[in-house]
Amino acid sequence: MRSVTVAVMQMAPVLGKVGENLKRMTEMVDEVCRNQRVDVIVFPELITTGYECGVRFTDLAERIPGPAVSLLAKQAADYEAYIAFGLVEKHKVESILYDAAVLIDAEGEVAATYRKIHLKGEERLAFRPGFKNLVVETKFGSLGLLLGWDLAFPEAARCLTLQGMELLCVCANWESPHTAEWQAYTTARAFENAIFIAAANRIGQEYTISFFGGSRIIGPRGEVYASFEEEGEGFRVAQIDLDEVKRYREELQILQCRQPQAYREIVKMY
Repeated sequence: MRSVTVAVMQMAPVLGKVGENLKRMTEMVDEVCRNQRVDVIVFPELITTGYECGVRFTDLAERIPGPAVSLLAKQAADYEAYIAFGLVEKHKVESILYDAAVLIDAEGEVAATYRKIHLKGEERLAFRPGFKNLVVETKFGSLGLLLGWDLAFPEAARCLTLQGMELLCVCANWESPHTAEWQAYTTARAFENAIFIAAANRIGQEYTISFFGGSRIIGPRGEVYASFEEEGEGFRVAQIDLDEVKRYREELQILQCRQPQAYREIVKMY
């Protein structure tokens, strides 16, 4: 049995106030880790800045590693926990920005940086799309990262699964009123890949968009291990067994029975 304790964090970032948001994030990490061992902590997308920042994203962006990573890296090392969270990444050229997720390992080092591939709506005006899926090997299993709308594309989670992913960490800004969509996608990605999903979605209201939360931890057969049924701030924790991934994949033959030669159209642009 490979037992892993996972926490999804739900909060409302203050728009454009990186310092305030980081302070609240560190308080929440302390709160969840103070009285229990937690292996993986997942925060929402763009949690250090908020979503509707427009041109201000250029000023709020930071390189990786930067101040936000350094602050949370200390906590990751202190609590020996992996921490995933979303932020705006500044590339070498100041004008190139990415909607990114960082995974900090239990030693306080940057284990991975993922750049959102599927940009939605006005995100395309602010960010460049990423182009690479990646899986991180940890002492307890294989982790993958996705951001928000990436979840709507089965190909993204499947690519990670074919690289060996067992636990998918989703940092999201999924807006109201699309609760049913969020629940359907998180459940479907778990079912079709026989994986665990830790999906953290934010709450709160900005200029034109509101967010409903619904953060959840899902098992490889769609079991809900933990979830938010309301829009409050806080966290949910669940203990999962990553050996369940191998067991269900062998039982269902979900990967072994694929027929890639029949899937040529899937890599063609519409």
